[in-house]
Amino acid sequence: MYKEFYGFQEKPFHIVPDPGFLYLTDKHRTALTYLEYGLTDRIGFVVLTGEIGTGKTTLIKQLLKQISTDVEVAVVFNTNVSSEQLLELILYEFELEVPVRGKAGCLDTLNQFLIEKYALGKRTLLIVDEAQNLSMNALEEIRMLSNLQSRKDPLIQILLVGQPGLRTRLQHPLLAQLSQRIAVSYHLAPLSMKETKAYIAHRLRVAGSDNDKLFTQQAVEQLFHHSGGIPRIINLLCDAALVYGYVDHLLTIDKSIIEHVVSDKQELDLSAPSSVGDQIELPDNGYQGNGRLLKRLESLEKRVNYLTASTKRQIEEHERRAEGYKDTLVHRLERMLSQERKRADKLLVYCNLLRNKLNLTTSQLLTG
Repeated sequence: MYKEFYGFQEKPFHIVPDPGFLYLTDKHRTALTYLEYGLTDRIGFVVLTGEIGTGKTTLIKQLLKQISTDVEVAVVFNTNVSSEQLLELILYEFELEVPVRGKAGCLDTLNQFLIEKYALGKRTLLIVDEAQNLSMNALEEIRMLSNLQSRKDPLIQILLVGQPGLRTRLQHPLLAQLSQRIAVSYHLAPLSMKETKAYIAHRLRVAGSDNDKLFTQQAVEQLFHHSGGIPRIINLLCDAALVYGYVDHLLTIDKSIIEHVVSDKQELDLSAPSSVGDQIELPDNGYQGNGRLLKRLESLEKRVNYLTASTKRQIEEHERRAEGYKDTLVHRLERMLSQERKRADKLLVYCNLLRNKLNLTTSQLLTG
């Protein structure tokens, strides 16, 4: 509803990842380069991690736009599944029929498919998003897929994408064989203050605005402070700020608007999520086989998974409530419009009374 007011051709701060708005900071450019290198150099395993909302999915969409037609791609998003269900999902994404022979049949079907594609000179890529939710058995199943290879090339390339908990999980001693096969990995960090300012300006330009001072410097600083440099939260706050600015007919979004937005969302706790995986120091490889330390590691892993899931739920709640705030503002605008109409009707009645009185006076003068 604010597009016309601010001169946008489309909304600049979508929550849904959109490669058309991709802003390549040095971090994102490096991450994309790693992904492209891993794909073109036939690397078996590539890992991309980052906090919720840092732009991982947008990068993957950008990568898929650049992939040549000789690459068969399957993308798996549902990772809260068993190892056998995961194999069935992979077959489904490759548009293969799931056999009735169970796991052995799935592996045989997938192997035959990969051999056929390799013989045709095509590469095969499997992208697993939200990989931090995969069970140990599912991750081990993915490792086993890497055994499907020709004399010198893997028959399938695997890209694991997930939150920081994925890095912690991959350091588990039971997954040592998997982690040793990861040739390329990158962790996508949040934006800096300078990058946040450039990110906001970029999205405004892409949306069609030529006003590079729509958000004041102080407003940008507040946005960075309250978002922690997480692009998704920046989008949430900026979108709400533009709605607030439109309601009050403000041509500039300043610090007070951002503070107003944040104040209205205080109960949502919009602070940037912490890097839980970075806060846990893992023992070195010398502890393998020590049952007590292994149990401790498993306990810490459960804690990481719980905190990761909790953070994800909070982000989803943020998005849901943000829509609720918009509805509230729409109702407010509707009330304002109704009040304006009532005032206009009163003025119209008053104007008609004056016109009638004027006509009557003129008539009396003419007849007098």
